[in-house]
Amino acid sequence: MEVLASLNELRNVGYDLAVTIGNFDGVHRGHQQLIKDIMALCEKNNECLVVCTFVPHPKFILTNNQNFLINSYIERRDLLAKLGVKFLVEFEFNRDFSTQTPQDFLDNYISIANVSSLYLGHDFAFGANKSGDHDFVKKYCNNKNINCVLEKEFTSGDASKVSSTSVRDFLVGGDINNANNLLGRNFYVTGRVIKGVGRGKTIGFPTANIIFPNERLIPKTGVYKSSTMINGMRYNSITNIGHNPTFNDSSLINFETHIFDFDNDIYGEEITIELIDFIRPEKKFNNVNELISQINLDIEDVKK
Repeated sequence: MEVLASLNELRNVGYDLAVTIGNFDGVHRGHQQLIKDIMALCEKNNECLVVCTFVPHPKFILTNNQNFLINSYIERRDLLAKLGVKFLVEFEFNRDFSTQTPQDFLDNYISIANVSSLYLGHDFAFGANKSGDHDFVKKYCNNKNINCVLEKEFTSGDASKVSSTSVRDFLVGGDINNANNLLGRNFYVTGRVIKGVGRGKTIGFPTANIIFPNERLIPKTGVYKSSTMINGMRYNSITNIGHNPTFNDSSLINFETHIFDFDNDIYGEEITIELIDFIRPEKKFNNVNELISQINLDIEDVKK
């Protein structure tokens, strides 16, 4: 997949382009179905799909929101590439960009000579104050001889809404099962293993600690059944997300994973941790022995 900064880089490719625009945070089942449907239409109409998105996510600029993204921008690229997307345009989003009218945005960034179709998600709106709704885009495209299609809303098997907001709500609430159901995969975090204080090894449960990116949404603190990918190999594991209250640690979030039957030195390596099930909330224990007893119970529970 090619990652571009502008559609103009595809102006002279020699074939028609079909464009869809969105944040695609999480690349959940709704996003997956949207792209699958558009790609089927592209094949029928002899067009090439271009996905357009924004970096950073508009909420970081418009609301100063932190701990928000379901996936990192690199992970979003990987997920879109796995869906078969050939071209991804990442518009740089800033204050000036956000004040554009819908007309200016389409004129300056979307309407180039070989764009033949524009596909929009059912709830997508853009431009200052999100004034660029589907009716506006339809009129604009008619004047430019561009095919404009509004895709249907995707719902899960139980008719519940599939959205990035719903995924975030489930993650914050510790409902990892429903979050993973909407994502169509396990929620995961990729990071480089750093040296911790070594407390886990001291009490008999060495952990791989990764830095949790500031922009990423933090799932509910607690203990999770997890799966850890290291150099292409998958290992069963148990993951704690929290503040280590038993040791009165700082308010910083720790993301630490104990990998079963594993004792390799992986400091500095990049690993991926998938959360599979929520085991229990974070708890402050009276002493280290209570903590050790509970960890043994947690591991036994996960291994079952």
